[in-house]
Amino acid sequence: MDTVNTPGARFKHEQVREYVRSLALAAEPGAHAPSERELVQRFNVARMTVRHAMDGLVAQGLLERIPGRGTFVAKPHVEMQSRLSSFTEEMKRRGRKPGSSTMQRTRRRAGPGVARAMQIEEGEPVGYWRRLRTADGVPVCICDVYFSLEHFDHLLSGAEPSSLYSWFAERDLLPTWGEDSVVAAVATAEEAEILQIEEGSAVLRVSRRAFCREVVCEVSRSTYRADQFTLWVPVLRSDPGGA
Repeated sequence: MDTVNTPGARFKHEQVREYVRSLALAAEPGAHAPSERELVQRFNVARMTVRHAMDGLVAQGLLERIPGRGTFVAKPHVEMQSRLSSFTEEMKRRGRKPGSSTMQRTRRRAGPGVARAMQIEEGEPVGYWRRLRTADGVPVCICDVYFSLEHFDHLLSGAEPSSLYSWFAERDLLPTWGEDSVVAAVATAEEAEILQIEEGSAVLRVSRRAFCREVVCEVSRSTYRADQFTLWVPVLRSDPGGA
């Protein structure tokens, strides 16, 4: 079987993941996903590479594994899935008035972590936007966003948008899926001064990588005041009959 190269994916597991994602999005819920053996042959990769890709799609809720039967396109769980939303959308949903002030908007060289997340070479120029986000006038979050100058250079040269996700939506580039990681931490002296809290106060650091199709739209880290922000994470038990 011929091997496949998926445009926009630099790593083998990403090629496999995006290929299976395209099949799953076009299929009906309950349809069989490609087998690991088929994907190993199609992409000429190790079984662990295929498993890595499939695990990611299962974690995103696009696929589901049924023991003894195989892997299938998952049925949508609209009420249980968390939304890939912006700060502005979240604050409006919670009945609070969002605000934003830019602290820095410039070019930077991608460090190792940003380069890895954006799937580019370390040292490549990227856009950087730091904002203080408020709710009802109260400082809530410091948001550091990195973005590709190849795809989103107007974020630096054009007028400053009030909402990043609205800006994406106007260009048909609204993120459709992403990956968040959350870490509990304490505020540094700089963060405490900006957020108007005591140094060492509890904060939540939310790191995000968001995609529109195969394009990385956003790599960000947002530092939230723990006394002003509650993270809501819906959960779903895949095996309700288990112990």
